[in-house]
Amino acid sequence: MKCQQCDKQAVFHITELETGAVRELHLCEDHARVYLNQTEGGGGSADEAEDAAAAGGAAGQLGVGQTADELAALDQKACDMCGITFFEFRNQGRLGCPHDYVQFAKELEPLIVNIHGATEHTGRRPSRSPTTVETAAASGTAELTGVIGLRREMKDAIACEDYEKAKENRDAIRAIEDRWIPPARPDSQE
Repeated sequence: MKCQQCDKQAVFHITELETGAVRELHLCEDHARVYLNQTEGGGGSADEAEDAAAAGGAAGQLGVGQTADELAALDQKACDMCGITFFEFRNQGRLGCPHDYVQFAKELEPLIVNIHGATEHTGRRPSRSPTTVETAAASGTAELTGVIGLRREMKDAIACEDYEKAKENRDAIRAIEDRWIPPARPDSQE
């Protein structure tokens, strides 16, 4: 099927319900990008957006406006700590480690805003001193996130049969875990 605005192949098939009437649009990637950006941005009615698509308006800034090459490059982007790729995140719907929020910050921000409505915490905070809590949380999170990288290095060292390096990583992991993770309480059976 061809695009309703040009002779390219239609890859987006949009169905809109407008006051009881069903309206179907068949658009190529370029015209769909313009159409969707116009309707998302509140740029007027669907007819105005379709006219803008026909006129070849501005390219979009959001994920819809990304080309296949840009999306492929983004999908290959991987976390330095846990190794999860953005493609894996998109398929699984969950991140691999806390560092992913830093690694994929630019890509995750629109998603977080869409879900939560903001990127800053607006709820209650602990009654302890904010600077103490933030400082402790930042250092603890960074150190615990480092454990993920150490585990990956240990796994690589074992694969390369570098057992001394693996032992050093294991000891470093245990030291960090001893500082931050409380020991498990034995079940008290009486």
